[in-house]
Amino acid sequence: MGVRDSVRWMGVHETMTTTRTALTDDDIRALVKGQSADDRAIAAHKICRHIEGGGADLTPEEREQAYDILRIMAADAAELVRRALAVTLKSSPMVPHDVAIRLAKDVDSISLPILNFSPVFTDQDLCEIVRVGGPIRQVAIASRPMLSEQVTTTIVEHGIEKAVQTACANDNANFAERTLQTVVERFARSEAVLSAVAYRQALPLAVTEKLITVVSDQLRDHLINHHALTPQVALQIAMGSRERATIDLVDQAGRTPDVKSFVGHLHKAERLSASLLLRALAHGHMTFFEWGVAELAGVPHHRTWLMIHDAGPLGLKAIYDRAGMPPRLFAAFRVGVDTFHMLEQEGGAFDAARFQERMLQRFLTQPSTATREDMDYLVDKLDRVRREARLETRQA
Repeated sequence: MGVRDSVRWMGVHETMTTTRTALTDDDIRALVKGQSADDRAIAAHKICRHIEGGGADLTPEEREQAYDILRIMAADAAELVRRALAVTLKSSPMVPHDVAIRLAKDVDSISLPILNFSPVFTDQDLCEIVRVGGPIRQVAIASRPMLSEQVTTTIVEHGIEKAVQTACANDNANFAERTLQTVVERFARSEAVLSAVAYRQALPLAVTEKLITVVSDQLRDHLINHHALTPQVALQIAMGSRERATIDLVDQAGRTPDVKSFVGHLHKAERLSASLLLRALAHGHMTFFEWGVAELAGVPHHRTWLMIHDAGPLGLKAIYDRAGMPPRLFAAFRVGVDTFHMLEQEGGAFDAARFQERMLQRFLTQPSTATREDMDYLVDKLDRVRREARLETRQA
């Protein structure tokens, strides 16, 4: 950098007074004429902090001058200087695109921070780096704070196993359904990759069911107990046609995206019992309860809904009797419906896990005629809900 350039930059840094450490003319001279890499790196770090802190207040001309300084840093022969630039501005939008690309091609200690975090890269940039940048850069991109479907598709098609595992374990990475299916097909023998897919927060039905056929018993149980299944597969598992697999139909009742279809399949398989409906109601799965009663009663859902939620004493009893459910259990269903309405009236921000815990707790403390088996089941589920809530709190 020449004297003229440094004089221009001194005018720029005067506008950057928002950071805690003052930038001096000596900092500029240290960057330009510093004899040692350490001196230039310290100056580079300080200048980068000022660019980051005062960037929003720069005029277009001052911004271009700041960019010129960053380009000079990126071309410095000393790795320490380039690393100071990459680390200090790794998450900054102030890095010019050409500088980000140059740093991405540098040695690992410089490229990885930028690849991990920089918002400057386009999806096209990231895809190209995944294709030609090598394994270490693939893994760095896979762990970025946000990934588009275009980038994850490229990682799955061109990335090494570790990169694909990292992307699948990244819940801020967006995947097309077909891409996840490709992961299962390409890495059918990789427990690490399949586990990363299985433990994603949300999975398409088709992917969940494809995984069930290839994963270990432990992962299979996790998939069954944490993701929705189609009614057909859920019933196959419940009726023992899938080896070593167990399923809680109550949990599936709360997850299924097609309640009407799920209820219909349960009814045809003679699994739509009063016990199942009571357990689902005690969990707060009111929509499933409504459709289940409508199915058993042979009454349209909208009419069933009106009778279940009737403020008077007759509606629920009438539709309950029409559904042919045991008279001895009616009091327990009455408690469940009343508890649901009570919690709804209390209002507040809806949290599914918290609502379920309170629903179970209130239901269990109300007098009812539920069977001992059902009560034991609900107590066990309340304990599980609380354990999972505590675990999530510790992990937060």
